[in-house]
Amino acid sequence: MTPTERPMPPLNADEHTNLAAWLDFYRATVAVKCDGLTDDQVRHASVPPSSLTLMGLVQHLTEVERNWFRRVLTGEDVPPADGAQAGPDGHDGGFELSGGRAFAGVCTGWQEEIAVSRANCAARSLEDTAPFMGGEVSLRWIYTHMIGEYARHSGHADLLRERIDGSTGV
Repeated sequence: MTPTERPMPPLNADEHTNLAAWLDFYRATVAVKCDGLTDDQVRHASVPPSSLTLMGLVQHLTEVERNWFRRVLTGEDVPPADGAQAGPDGHDGGFELSGGRAFAGVCTGWQEEIAVSRANCAARSLEDTAPFMGGEVSLRWIYTHMIGEYARHSGHADLLRERIDGSTGV
């Protein structure tokens, strides 16, 4: 697998471009944290009692992409992404690992979901809304939420990677 490029968001762009670019920056940050690791390494849990893994994070982010940019934004009726069963607390899934999935397949599914997300946002305005929780949610809100989601999980990924092989930074 080739190393992931992490493009710098533009310093002076319209708001839609800026939000999309920052989301892409954090998507790439998570991918960079997984670069060069084996299937066993991405399944390595951080520190007991946590069961958090890099593979679980990528599975979760795949499901989060699917939820916000397909189920919510477009109203599409899609099943959970592969490996995304809800946990015992009902939290949106993906964190739990299944035995036979290869990480390359998980990453392919994630990148495919990201491509759908980008396509679903391309022709929309930030003011476009979709029904959500008895009200309306804007694409601007979804982008902002997703940037926060990815930024938080980028920090988790950084700590997981450091625990696996001592790699830090990026």
